[in-house]
Amino acid sequence: MSKPGALLDNEQRLAYWLLVPTFLILFAVAFYPLGSVFYSSLTNDTFASAAPTEFVGLQNYKNLLSVTLVELPPEIDEATGQQVIDPNTGEPEFVSPIQALPRDPRRYREVSTFGLFGNQYVFGATDAEFIESIYDTTRFSLVTIVMETLLGLGIAIALNNAFPGRGLMRAAMLVPWAILTAVSSRIWEWMFIDTRAGFFNIIFQKLGSTDGQTPFLADSSTQLPAAIVIDVWKTTPFMALLLLAGLAIIPSELYEAAEVDGANKWKQFTAVTLPLLKPTLAVALVFRTLDALRVFDLFQIVFAQKKYSMASFAYYQLIDSQALGYSSAASVIIFFIITVFAILYIRFLGVTSD
Repeated sequence: MSKPGALLDNEQRLAYWLLVPTFLILFAVAFYPLGSVFYSSLTNDTFASAAPTEFVGLQNYKNLLSVTLVELPPEIDEATGQQVIDPNTGEPEFVSPIQALPRDPRRYREVSTFGLFGNQYVFGATDAEFIESIYDTTRFSLVTIVMETLLGLGIAIALNNAFPGRGLMRAAMLVPWAILTAVSSRIWEWMFIDTRAGFFNIIFQKLGSTDGQTPFLADSSTQLPAAIVIDVWKTTPFMALLLLAGLAIIPSELYEAAEVDGANKWKQFTAVTLPLLKPTLAVALVFRTLDALRVFDLFQIVFAQKKYSMASFAYYQLIDSQALGYSSAASVIIFFIITVFAILYIRFLGVTSD
């Protein structure tokens, strides 16, 4: 008769052997490709080329992430020795960012300029497009997630109540989510077209606020708001559907008890709905945040190379520049950014295995 300790050891060994196929599959489909990208990011590998590959260490990362902040010196009038004043605005003028940013050992390009306490500063980077793609993608993600969560929660609460036609409303709500991103992006691209044929240009012209030729998708000040509108329209049903599932499992007895205690609707929402909806809300936020940070198709279709998301930047480095090593380094940085966001979300929102 086997002793209990020996039986337990045999079961543990059997469990380990049963896990071996899973680890092999996981290694083949996840760890090996990920390791290949890490290794490629340390080389000057060129896509679809027979050129020899050289190990360059962290050079790709240095070029992608090197940033600097330089205070712009005042523009001095040689004749008077005083700072030049713009005759139109009356503001003091400063040396141009191109002249102020370092060029050796690496050339920095302007990302943005700003004033602070009467001084003028320029923020530069060796790869300004990648830094801008991180900034734009982060802004896009934060704004869309907040809007989609609030709108989705409102829609979910409305659809959780019993009213005639609720089933039809739930089905209609899913239409934007069911449309392929490529199709919805193209539809909105036409709606944002910079002629009087564009829906928004017609509306704003009738309201008298524009001349009907606003280039929403070409002007840098309106590109990101346009992308946010498109994404909120398409993805809010996803958030509403997840939150509706969370609302459906809250027992109605809790609301009845709250009414007996004299709690109004707002008190019921803050004391019953939000606490019990927190796990569902946390999962929805984690999924949506990771999805937003990886946005690719919307930027690719609507903006092409006029504005990059992090993912579309890596894509163009690979396809247009054939810089496989450089694109891999950008992908590794994106991987770490998404990982940091996921860890912060999980810790902040208290998402646990329970």
